[in-house]
Amino acid sequence: MSESEHTTLGVTGMTCAACSNRIEKVLNKMDGVEAKVNLTTEKASVDYNPSAASVDDISAKIEKLGYGVQTEKAEFDVYGMTCAACSNRIEKVLNKQSGVKQATVNLATESAAIEYNPGLMETGDIIGRIKKLGYDANVKVDQEDKQSQKEKQIRKMKWKLIISAVLSAPLLMTMLVHLFGMNVPDILMNPWFQFALATPVQFIIGWQFYVGAYKSLKNGGANMDVLVALGTSAAYFYSLYESLKTIGNPGYMPHLYFETSAILITLILFGKYLETNAKSKTTVALSKLLDLQAKQARVIRNGDEMMIPVEDVAVGDRLMVKPGEKFPVDGLVAKGKTSVDESMITGESIPVEKDVQSNVIGSTINKNGTVEMEATKVGKDTALASIVKVVEDAQGSKAPIQRLADVISGYFVPIVVGIAILTFIIWISFVQPGVFEPALVASIAVLVIACPCALGLATPTSIMVGTGKSAETGILFKGGEHLERTHHLDAVILDKTGTITKGKPEVTDFTGDYETLKLLASAEKGSEHPLAEAIVAYATEQDVAVRDADSFEAIPGRGIKATVGDNQILVGTRKLMSENDVVTGGADQTMTGYEGDGKTAMLIAVDSEFRGIVAVADTIKETAARAISQLHEQGLETIMLTGDNERTAQAIAKQVGIDQVIAQVLPEEKADKVKEVQLQGKKVAMVGDGINDAPALAVADIGIAIGTGTEVAIEAADVTILGGELLLIPKAIGISKATIKNIRQNLFWAFAYNSAGIPIAAVGLLAPWIAGGAMALSSVSVVSNSLRLKRAKI
Repeated sequence: MSESEHTTLGVTGMTCAACSNRIEKVLNKMDGVEAKVNLTTEKASVDYNPSAASVDDISAKIEKLGYGVQTEKAEFDVYGMTCAACSNRIEKVLNKQSGVKQATVNLATESAAIEYNPGLMETGDIIGRIKKLGYDANVKVDQEDKQSQKEKQIRKMKWKLIISAVLSAPLLMTMLVHLFGMNVPDILMNPWFQFALATPVQFIIGWQFYVGAYKSLKNGGANMDVLVALGTSAAYFYSLYESLKTIGNPGYMPHLYFETSAILITLILFGKYLETNAKSKTTVALSKLLDLQAKQARVIRNGDEMMIPVEDVAVGDRLMVKPGEKFPVDGLVAKGKTSVDESMITGESIPVEKDVQSNVIGSTINKNGTVEMEATKVGKDTALASIVKVVEDAQGSKAPIQRLADVISGYFVPIVVGIAILTFIIWISFVQPGVFEPALVASIAVLVIACPCALGLATPTSIMVGTGKSAETGILFKGGEHLERTHHLDAVILDKTGTITKGKPEVTDFTGDYETLKLLASAEKGSEHPLAEAIVAYATEQDVAVRDADSFEAIPGRGIKATVGDNQILVGTRKLMSENDVVTGGADQTMTGYEGDGKTAMLIAVDSEFRGIVAVADTIKETAARAISQLHEQGLETIMLTGDNERTAQAIAKQVGIDQVIAQVLPEEKADKVKEVQLQGKKVAMVGDGINDAPALAVADIGIAIGTGTEVAIEAADVTILGGELLLIPKAIGISKATIKNIRQNLFWAFAYNSAGIPIAAVGLLAPWIAGGAMALSSVSVVSNSLRLKRAKI
């Protein structure tokens, strides 16, 4: 069986939760396909078996349902074509590529216009395919600023709304006659004048509702468009029928509801316009991440510098980056030295020194030195692109709490149509027998008030804002389900090294003089042991001149023996000193004190004379104790997992306030220890570095990787904390709790709105135009409540 592959498709034409549910249901019936469709992001996240279904098959199925698959268009300059055979060859090959909808290559203009699926490929992939054919290409730079597709959509909606409002305004005045008996110009009460105003609103401005309803019903579903089309058509055609009765009967007083149909459409368009505007704000975090990306790169080719779009950078390219510029892609420093601001990835504000062969991350900022770099990862393989992908996938995913809303939305519209028909029958049969108009008005109000949009938007908008807010603070949730599960936690297990501690030994104590430190560091210089590196680094910080040892011997389990000039140096355990007849006096008590604090203490002797003690420890992160305290405030138990001995582990735990210690654990045993805590009935989060803790991260209910945004860290866990800031752990849990609270508020009001609105409309207490306004504002209120998360203090 072929390995499953993943793609994300942009879907156009969805108007409510019934649409997204319909598409999801049909796609999941395809062999080898598992899909999640998100109304808010207008995207379908699809896992598929290539041997059973292709992306083209999936796209065709979506289009057959009456919706569109979003594509992007790009123009390229193509070099090296000499005849029509060249352009035909490129065009033919590109059109066979999965993800390319249409490719047109023009020999005369030496250009190519490609319509493609951005979920399957990028412009860099297209350029790479053209280059494989033996030609060269780059993205054509458009000098004019192009508006995004979303901006164009909003502008189009705005104009439709304005035209609809202008045509509906005179009809609104006729409503004042019904409500308050006000006098208005006679022309406004003329049925054919009202007909002339209402018709373009109904069939030109409102045509989208008919199209949507037809496509939905054709494919066995029912969505918001069905309700709107039914309600407005009933009002419009009854009014037309009444108008026709005036022909040849000038004394007849028609009962008109043209204003009901036109104003309903206007109000619904107004609600959709506000909703689309509000929804565009939920993706602001993703936009900020995308804005971090460098737009151009200074590439060195044939000894010449040239500026090219970052999309055209290939692996192996040599790039020059000047002070103040962003590194265009991930790579290695090939020439020069500098310091780099990596805060956008790690959250660490202190610049990092970079030398030849140092790794640099795309979109981080070169602070002071001009360097040359070699590109190692470009396009979607860069660290920032990986982060953007995680955020995008999380915003497009569904949380388990959304399933209830999805199930209800699927049955909602048919039930509402049934209630509307039943309302009509009861009114015309029992409430006001034989009177058509009140029955019609009540049934229209039921159809209009019951739009399931608010229900469909309740969860995804909160998930989008929650994951976006998290990303802005350096927390990456891999999906909506992980964002939801995080708020259920009972305990947090933290790995010690690299999580609670810095993961790098440092000298914490030294008892001796300058000359002793000089000889100690010189003796340790030849060792590659982390403790030796810490001692040499400490001496360098103290401006001690460190020289090479003349001889060096590591004594396993004891320490080292070295010769520096005329001096014989011993560094190590009590046993090493005893074996070499070194008298340490009262040093043993000091050693025990250091060891009780979790430090590794070593005795120093020069020419068989005791000269002092050096203590080295993996120091605790500055914010560790505060982070543990905040976890306790959230009602969570904290457990430390470490391979260290019990005494050292307890000393570290005591300093930061950890509740429980599990010590002397081998790496392969960590996952079992997590399971033991889970067997106590607790929901557990495991916090580790995302690489050596991978099995434990996978077993835990929530795996939290402390990392720097690397692919391994992101893949290993459900949540990734960029950088090493432990305070982001309680913050991640706080964001989860705030998001779930927000979702519950949205779902409550969406259910309450429909539960209260339908019976009020059915008993005739709600005019259709008021129902339309309330329906439109319900969706806006849900999105607006979700946006409150952006301002929440966590």
